[in-house]
Amino acid sequence: MFRASAPVRLDFAGGWTDVPPFATEERGVVVNGAIELRVHAELELGGERYLVRSSELGQTAELREGVWIDDQALGLELHRAALQHGDIGPFVLSTRSEVPPGSGLGGSGALGVALMAVLDAARDMSRSPAALAEAAFQLEAFEAALPGGKQDQYAAALGGFHRLELTRDAVTPERLDLDPEFLALLEQRIVLCYTGTSRVSSSMISRVMGSYTAGHPGVVNALRAMVDVADRLGKALQAGDLAETGRLLTANWRLQQQLDPGMCTPDMARLETAMIAAGALGGKAAGAGAGGSMFFLAGSDVRSAAHAAEQAGAQLLPFRWAGRGAYVETVP
Repeated sequence: MFRASAPVRLDFAGGWTDVPPFATEERGVVVNGAIELRVHAELELGGERYLVRSSELGQTAELREGVWIDDQALGLELHRAALQHGDIGPFVLSTRSEVPPGSGLGGSGALGVALMAVLDAARDMSRSPAALAEAAFQLEAFEAALPGGKQDQYAAALGGFHRLELTRDAVTPERLDLDPEFLALLEQRIVLCYTGTSRVSSSMISRVMGSYTAGHPGVVNALRAMVDVADRLGKALQAGDLAETGRLLTANWRLQQQLDPGMCTPDMARLETAMIAAGALGGKAAGAGAGGSMFFLAGSDVRSAAHAAEQAGAQLLPFRWAGRGAYVETVP
């Protein structure tokens, strides 16, 4: 039996600029931090069945003679694509997530990393964290045909805080070694809220990048401005500047809302209003937006901010920073 685990992330700034074709035609920059909310994959070899169980989706599917018996099972595209990477004999593959589906925290990217890591272990393969991230991105974006960027996979594979620079030819991760006292303060002050609305980001990604390809000025200018915000936010984190970090989170969110009219739902707008009234220094949607999670940098009264979020209907998601990326354990 092999067990893999990969963390999800908070994307502080620059999300969307890691998505092709913007990332490959211009220059994307993302600043994110991995958090100890993880996606797990467990692979047990042997027996007579080829069985996939996804507890996060409540789905089960079985293979017989290379054919999926229940082709109606939804949401298992990543599992199915991963299993095309060579025959491993009969197995039971189980996955579970510590975050809600569609949370905007990079769960599908972390799932792809965990799947590739556990299957690599079963095949006695080894990759560097960056190579694992790239393999998981190829799995999701091309083999499973789920459009998106690369920041989720890199956060899941590497762990820690990173500034990722993306160009046509490469992703260059720069680890941000932040002051431990500032990291602890940041962890204490961030209020992570799940809005209760799961969203599928692929359709919005297609719309936004279609607008970019068509040269829509509002979208093009917003994406380019996000790169600048991400550069500045990385410096604010390294300087331990809490107020500037909060201001830039909000600046990124304002630009993000220029990408698509559905970016901010009514529930998200109510939550943001409540958090600003409670003294938040700034905040934004996690991931693509249009539902999922938001996170806010509270002022000095964190308890009041958390209460305001709950009163606005949000579910609080406690977390810690994850210094460790994906890893695999072998169970004899």
